[in-house]
Amino acid sequence: MTTRIGVVTFPGSLDDQDALRAVRLAGGEPVSLWHRDKDLHQVDAVVLPGGFSYGDYLRCGAIARFSPVMSTIIEQAKAGMPVLGICNGFQVLCESHLLPGALTRNDHLHFICRDQRLRVENNNTAWTSDYAAGQEITVPLKNGEGGYVADERTLDELEAEGRVVFRYLDVNPNGSRRDIAGITNAAGNVVGLMPHPEHAVEALTGPTTDGLGFFTSAIKKLVNA
Repeated sequence: MTTRIGVVTFPGSLDDQDALRAVRLAGGEPVSLWHRDKDLHQVDAVVLPGGFSYGDYLRCGAIARFSPVMSTIIEQAKAGMPVLGICNGFQVLCESHLLPGALTRNDHLHFICRDQRLRVENNNTAWTSDYAAGQEITVPLKNGEGGYVADERTLDELEAEGRVVFRYLDVNPNGSRRDIAGITNAAGNVVGLMPHPEHAVEALTGPTTDGLGFFTSAIKKLVNA
């Protein structure tokens, strides 16, 4: 049975088609989900893609968090469904309180686009099991409001519980606290990160194929569940 992974399109989503393609390349069945539709169409996992949902007119992800589809996603995520938030999707997860903290303007106040090296800090999540702990990968990064922030108590908890999933290497591109590039919830089914693994799934279009492991990890997790 093919694993069905849904990708939500919000007004202003830019990378939904890239995420759908990544799911297909990983061997899953990509399913398009519309933000106004509460029905998840029997998907097994969900990706919230990058972009500028609702133009980021209030705060990044703050309006998308109230889209009808999110009420169902929040409910299903709390029940254990794997959910991945990439860039704007990470912001939506934080605004939805599925993940702690927030994403703020880059400390240098400029949009940045680069191939970014990351270290895999936690390979025990639904989206990272195909990686090795400590593995270094390279995927594209593009953001203007990518600085991850949280209070010291929250940061200490994330560190102590092993919930920092990825950390920036070589350079901190946006001022994220403790070089954090991605985090997970306590259950390990919800992951958010700022870099874009869906842009690194084949040699023709990406700097590497290092991003494909996100999607193969989720598929294997669901098949073996």
